[in-house]
Amino acid sequence: MNKSELIQHLATRTGLSKAQATKAVETLFDTDDGLIVSALRENERVQISGFGTFEVRAREARTSRNPRTGEEIKIPATSSPTFRAGKALKAIFGK
Repeated sequence: MNKSELIQHLATRTGLSKAQATKAVETLFDTDDGLIVSALRENERVQISGFGTFEVRAREARTSRNPRTGEEIKIPATSSPTFRAGKALKAIFGK
């Protein structure tokens, strides 16, 4: 399911207009100023009971090797968003 299909299903299921459903989806998931992204930027965790948790995880800087040359490469520290499925969601699909 892509974004437009999600909007259509939301509108159908809730009785919202397509414009209202679009606004709801974008309010949550927009990558510029959506609620989830805004919380992650503030280093907050977004926990939706039964569904899952969005959070930012930090990876420390490390040294690795280029497999072609064997040369050491310094990989800088990074942060990336992650999602962990909640207990109820995992139960639907098995563990």
